[in-house]
Formats: sequence, structure tokens, C-alpha cells
Amino acid sequence: MKLIYKYVIVIFSLLTVLTACSKKDDVQPVSANKATLSLQFDNIVSDRNLQLNTGTYKNASGEQFSVQLLQYFISNIKVKTKNGQEFIVPQEESYFLVKESDGASQFCKVKVPEGDYQTLTFTLGVDSLRNTMDISKRTGVLDPTGGMDDGMYWGWNSGYIFFKMEGTSEQAPVDPTGVRKFRFHIGGFGGYSAPTFNNIKTVTVDLSAAGIARVREGRESNVHFLVDVMKMFNGKTNISIAANPQVMFSNYSVNVANNFSSMFYHDHTEN
Repeated sequence: MKLIYKYVIVIFSLLTVLTACSKKDDVQPVSANKATLSLQFDNIVSDRNLQLNTGTYKNASGEQFSVQLLQYFISNIKVKTKNGQEFIVPQEESYFLVKESDGASQFCKVKVPEGDYQTLTFTLGVDSLRNTMDISKRTGVLDPTGGMDDGMYWGWNSGYIFFKMEGTSEQAPVDPTGVRKFRFHIGGFGGYSAPTFNNIKTVTVDLSAAGIARVREGRESNVHFLVDVMKMFNGKTNISIAANPQVMFSNYSVNVANNFSSMFYHDHTEN
């Protein structure tokens, strides 16, 4: 009986060690070595790929529309492992302007320590610190000299446009150029010298269901997001083009911004 008991103890000990080793192999601890993590933002409209100028879509208000321009800022990226180890990408390396017209811009690539990451967080917009920082320190995609028509900065308001979408719809009024055009230019970081609305949105995604990011040196882990711009129209508030054909720096912009978080869906991860 004692001999059987000893065998049971030995077998249990071996199983414990093997289980521990298995768990250790499954979860790669964060290391000092860094490798590339890519975030891909693939813009769609409901179940269809977004096609600039040629695609025609219908929102929950029954309004048909086409998109001519879509671009938005992704910033302040951070990742976290299953056991809670977190890495925040340095701010200087964490600002990206995603443009539907530029396929390369839809891949936001950062360097993070090698590891297995279950949670990913990013900001749609530009944080208040960068909005108020000396202009000489805002370079690259944050260079504010692009102007209102082509760029993502309000010179008159000293702030970034976080999300810009423009297009045409029969429900939009005729503009001075004779085109029925809608414009959504959404910004607002809380105010510089006086309080205003804050349309900066933070998005946190659990990657475990569709594939965690296994970041390793020598290969590129790519987290593929589908970004459904229809969710901007059909969300907590249904946005009507007829009622609000131009939404810029106004209180109503908060309704548009509150729909942003539901636009992002983690489709899969390529490791």
C-alpha cells in the first residue's frame, strides 16, 4: 500500500512539472529584445469593402451615400500580456494617420518587446498634450501645415481633426460647387484655454478570441482590424446626413464621436 502511495506521489509530481512546463511554453514572457508589431486598419462599410467614389451605401436613416475621403489618427498604442505585463509604445513612435487612399498608411508598425500579447489599446485621435505642444515638436503626420482642406488640423481652432470623412449623398444640400456633399470633421480635446467637449476615444481590444499577437524577432505579427464606418452612422445615435450634413467643431460632434468605438472589430492576427 505504501509502495502504491509512493508511485501516486511520483506520478502527481511529474504531471505537475509537465503542466508547468507546458504553461511556460504556451506563454512567452516579455523580453528585452524588441520586434515589429503591425496594426492593420482595413476600412469597410457593413459587409462590403469601402470603395472611394464608386461604392454606394445606405445608412440606418435610409440615406444613400458615397465616400470620397476617409482618414483618421491612431495614437498612444500599448499592449498587455495575459499575466498583466504592459508595454507602452513611446509617444514619439506612436502617431499614425490612416488614409483609405493610401494602402501603406493602413499598417501602423511599432516596436515592442518580444512576447505574447492578449490586449491591445490605442487612441482614435490626438491626445491633449500633443494638441498643445509647441508646433516645432509636432512633425511627420502631426505637421499642422497641411491646411483645412487636405490636412488634419484646424489652424483657426489650434487643434487636430481626429477623424475626417467626406462624401456625397442626395440627402445633402447643394454646396457652392454644385455638389451634394457631406463633411464630418471630428476633433476636440477638451479645450486649451477654456473647457470644451473631448472627442478623444480610447479603444481596448481583447485579442484572445481571434488570435493573440505573438511578437518575435525575425517575423512580423500583424493584428488585422476591420473598421466599419457604417457604425459611425448607425450607433448609439443614428447620424442623419439630411439633418447634419456638416459636422465639425460643434456640440453635435460628440454624438458622432460616441459611435467611434464600435467601428473597430478584431478579425484575426497573422503571426
